[in-house]
Amino acid sequence: MTPRPILAVTLGDPAGTGPELLARALADPAVRAVCRPVVVGDAGVLRAAAAIVGSPVPVVAIPRIDPAAGAGEGVIEVLDLANVDLSRLVRGRVSPACGQAAYEAIRGAVTCVLEGHAHAVVTSALNKAALHAAGHRHEGHTELLAELCGVTDVTMMLVADRLRVCHVSTHVSLREAIERVRPERIRRVIALARDGVRELGVAEPHIAVAGLNPHAGEGGIFGDEEIRHITPAIEAAKADGFRVSGPYAGDTVFARAADGQFDCAIAMYHDQGHIAAKMLGIWRGVNVTLGLPLIRTSVEHGTDFENAGTGRGDPRSLIQALLLAATTARHRLHSTGSALRPIPPR
Repeated sequence: MTPRPILAVTLGDPAGTGPELLARALADPAVRAVCRPVVVGDAGVLRAAAAIVGSPVPVVAIPRIDPAAGAGEGVIEVLDLANVDLSRLVRGRVSPACGQAAYEAIRGAVTCVLEGHAHAVVTSALNKAALHAAGHRHEGHTELLAELCGVTDVTMMLVADRLRVCHVSTHVSLREAIERVRPERIRRVIALARDGVRELGVAEPHIAVAGLNPHAGEGGIFGDEEIRHITPAIEAAKADGFRVSGPYAGDTVFARAADGQFDCAIAMYHDQGHIAAKMLGIWRGVNVTLGLPLIRTSVEHGTDFENAGTGRGDPRSLIQALLLAATTARHRLHSTGSALRPIPPR
């Protein structure tokens, strides 16, 4: 029997709703049945969040993750970084201190997996302004994770029900996004998408590629990027044995993918793919990073400062991120086995 995977779950920005969502999601029996979640962050912040949402599950600080020890039954385990001064925490406000705490939680969770103490990383929302104020000037989680893992060739995949969307570019200006529509990048994203969907259990996924221009350029009438860059990338991928087709008009391809006609769709830029996924419900989607040497899933929403401290945050995206990470990790465990090592006491 494949063991429940251990998930290193980041606390997120302490000033946002992330800690409250964690307190609710990690009390969900459906989550605890399929994984052993361990929060990486400040235990005091999570205890305060649990009190706000009225969670009945105790928060327990642990000095290390020991795969051979108990599985945290009946408690929420926190690998306590003790890096937030609760007396100075102001919820709903951008803070360099909270940006630094969020960064340290991400770094700690990544370390847990890379050093063999956990099977996957699940990230709560961070605030880019707070992250930048703390001196970490990354475009977002994806770029930060790539740096921490020492890789550059990554992309995000949004998963919302049957719809899966990968992106040629994400957090850049539209002008720069157009410049990034090049055959080599498109071919790499197709490969990352196929590998990512395979890990979700689809043996030979059909990848659809969106065009950049209206009506996929209409044969060059509305732009020639499809002719010069996108179609050559698709044909080269086909020659390499990929099941891929397109380019399809961006206003129809994602609906077709959501309908089950394709296993994944490639978006040419951020909003093209994100709008499609978030129309299905911002609280239902999951963000997956492909190309990392580890499994990483995340919520699809931001820090929701407006609701911080109210207990009204919606944990559905976080729950889906936890379940998807557990599914992917179990697939890898079944294929490769587990060789986790306990973290030495500090």
